[in-house]
Amino acid sequence: MLAADKLQLQSSFKQQATALKEKEFTLHHNNFMTVGTQAAVLAGLDVTMFIEFQPPPNEEWAFVIIPRTLKFIYYVLITSAFCANILVVAQTTILSVLGASLALRGPDGSMMTATDGLYDERSIVFKCFGHGLILTIGSVVMVVWLHLHWEASVVCCAISVWTIMKMRATYYRIVKKFDFDESLTVDFKDIFDGPAAIHAVPM
Repeated sequence: MLAADKLQLQSSFKQQATALKEKEFTLHHNNFMTVGTQAAVLAGLDVTMFIEFQPPPNEEWAFVIIPRTLKFIYYVLITSAFCANILVVAQTTILSVLGASLALRGPDGSMMTATDGLYDERSIVFKCFGHGLILTIGSVVMVVWLHLHWEASVVCCAISVWTIMKMRATYYRIVKKFDFDESLTVDFKDIFDGPAAIHAVPM
């Protein structure tokens, strides 16, 4: 009788602990879906900028080396931006599909492994998304010099550079506002290593 009660208690602990971990998994999963969607939108914009933009002929410039240099930088930036955004889409898709599959269909402790895996990959995906965003705006700086007269180019270039600087300042301001000590985060190790006795699946 005591053995049966102990088994039932352990099973109840496992169920409740897994439900708590599932909340964290859902948070990371939704964040990846949001970032992946935005990256897909940016990738579409990058393709449009690459295909639709028709720079003026080099002969219209007094020095041919100037438009050639601007075009070179522009196409490098826009291609890099597209690849960075596509990489984000690929990463978030793979993480969402494989992470959810492991969490729901994997062996005992898979919810822990899947959740921790998503958290570990988070910074890589976010950095890649930030690079794609900055590169997209950087390509706009090149476009204005290729397509507009110098007066408008100076103004538009200043606006683009200001936007990049504002994005950087906003990022650090928001990160500072929501930053916290990782050592003080809520974890479930005391539950998983205690009565629940759930162990993560080795990677």
